[in-house]
Amino acid sequence: MLISLSRDRVGRRVSGVGYRASGIGHRASSHRKGHCSALFSTVAMAIFPIRTYPDPILRMTPGPVAHIDDDVRRLVDDMFETMYEAPGVGLAAPQVGIALEVIVCDIGDGPFHLINPVMEETSGSWTYEEGCLSIPDRYWPIERSAHARVRGLDVEGRRVMYEGDELMGRVLQHEMDHLEGTLLLKRLPRRARKEALRQMRQEELARGEL
Repeated sequence: MLISLSRDRVGRRVSGVGYRASGIGHRASSHRKGHCSALFSTVAMAIFPIRTYPDPILRMTPGPVAHIDDDVRRLVDDMFETMYEAPGVGLAAPQVGIALEVIVCDIGDGPFHLINPVMEETSGSWTYEEGCLSIPDRYWPIERSAHARVRGLDVEGRRVMYEGDELMGRVLQHEMDHLEGTLLLKRLPRRARKEALRQMRQEELARGEL
């Protein structure tokens, strides 16, 4: 059985998995209890620390989930809890230090997740301001395909597919980047990337982290 969901949304002031529009976060948060209770109603969820640049796991290519069991279901719930707490609209397992092909998202219409996702199709072009929870408080205009379609599995092992334009397509592409070890910085033009890295290094020096 294949469960398919298509979404066509016009982007608000939202940036990838980090965002500036609190309204999106509040709507997404309203789905938290319903989603989590569907999987582990009697188990308290955990909030992971989000790995940030230059953590090496963010550049690693994670492996597929070999068997969907209670540990994987718990991981999905914990990732949702972490994403909402951040707050963000998407999160990939490597961002919480887990080298597995798992993503969770909620752009405001309700939560969804994908295990072992595969990008099936992209089309068009759309430039929009985008950020990342792993590079906090930074936003850049990023050109991506305007539409994306991704297929994978859910926590019950069913085949699922999600697709959408603009914001939906952007979030899907952003999370798939994380599963390829690609950070948002790589999407920047060379000059903008060098300037961003310079600024980040200066801030780390100022904080005494280097």
